[in-house]
Amino acid sequence: MTIEYSVAAIAIAFIWLVVFLIRLLQRATVTLGETNQTLAEVRNAVHGLTEESTKLISTANQVTVDAKYKMRTVDPLLESAKDVGEVIHSITNSVKEAANTRSDGMPSRPKRTPTSSMKNYR
Repeated sequence: MTIEYSVAAIAIAFIWLVVFLIRLLQRATVTLGETNQTLAEVRNAVHGLTEESTKLISTANQVTVDAKYKMRTVDPLLESAKDVGEVIHSITNSVKEAANTRSDGMPSRPKRTPTSSMKNYR
C-alpha cells in the first residue's frame, strides 16, 4: 500500500511538474512573440530615422555649399573694404606728417585764452 501511495505521489508530482513547465513555456512563447514584435517596431523606427538623417545630412551639405558660394561672392567686397581702409590710413598718416612738418617749421603762437566781457570790479 505504501508503494501505491508513493507511486501515486510521484505521478501527481510529475503531472504538476509537467503542467508547471507547460505554463512556463507558454509564457516564454508569449514573451518571445512580444520581443519579436518590439524588435520589428524598432527596426522600422531605425529605418525611418536613417532616412530622415540622410535627408538632414543632404540638406546640411546643400546649406554648406551655398554658404561657401556666398562667402566667395562676398570675399572681393571685403578685400575692397580692406584696401579702402588701408588707403584711408595712408592718407591720414600723410596728413598727420604734413601737419607735424608745418607746425615744426612755423613759429609757435601764444595760446589764446577766452576773455571775459565782464571786468572784475571791486
